[in-house]
Amino acid sequence: MSTSDRNPSQIKPDIQETAQTLFSEIRQLIDAAKQRAAVAINAEITMLYWQVGDRIQTEILQRQRAEYGKQVITELSRHLTQTYGKGWSERQLRYYILIAEVFPDREILHTLCAKLSWSHLKLIMGIDDPLKRNFYIEITQLENWSVRQLQERINSMLFERTAISRKPEETIRHDLEQLRENKQISPDLLLKDPYILDFLDIRDLRFNEVPNIKPESVARLRRATDSGKSGLVSYFLASP
Repeated sequence: MSTSDRNPSQIKPDIQETAQTLFSEIRQLIDAAKQRAAVAINAEITMLYWQVGDRIQTEILQRQRAEYGKQVITELSRHLTQTYGKGWSERQLRYYILIAEVFPDREILHTLCAKLSWSHLKLIMGIDDPLKRNFYIEITQLENWSVRQLQERINSMLFERTAISRKPEETIRHDLEQLRENKQISPDLLLKDPYILDFLDIRDLRFNEVPNIKPESVARLRRATDSGKSGLVSYFLASP
C-alpha cells in the first residue's frame, strides 16, 4: 500500500506535520503565481484594448468625418467578430476608443492595470469630470474596492458628498496628489460617504455641524484616524 492510499490516522504525526507545512507553503506559491498571472493578463488585455482604440481614433481623427468613422467602426467590428468571435462588437470598440481618449498616456494606464481591472476602468471611463475620475481612481486603488463597491460609491455620489468636492479645483488636485503620495485617506476626505454617515447615525451633514453624534461613534472615528491606516472606509464597514 502506498503512502497516498493510507488512512490519515495511519500516517505518522511527523509526516503529517511536514506534509501540512509543505502544503501551506506550496499553496501560497500557487496562489501568488495565479494572482501575478491574473494581473499580467489583465494588463496585457487592457493595453491591447488601448492600442486598438488608439489606432482607430487616430484613423478617424485623420479623416475628421463623423459618418466616415461610424462606418469604419461598423465594418471593422464585422471583420473582427468573424475572425475572433465575441468581444469585438461596435459597442466594445467604442469602449476601446474611449480608454485611449481618457488615458492618452500609455505608461500611466499600464501602472493602473496593476490595481484596476478592465471592469474597474470601464466604470471610471464613464465619469466625465477629470477631477472626479481621478478621485475614484486613487480611492479605489487605496481601498482595494471591488467593481461592485466602486459602482455603489459612484451611484451614491460619494465624490459630491465629500468635503473635497467643495474645494477649488487647484486644491482638489493638490489633495489628490497628496493622497497619491501619502497613501492615506483623511476623515475629511471620506466622512460624507453615506455608508459612514449610516454608521455615525447622521445624514448628509458636516461632522462639526452635528452636536448629537454618539460619543462612541466619535471615539471610533478618532481611533481609526489616529491609527494612520489607509483602510478608513473598510474599517467603518467592518465595525458593528
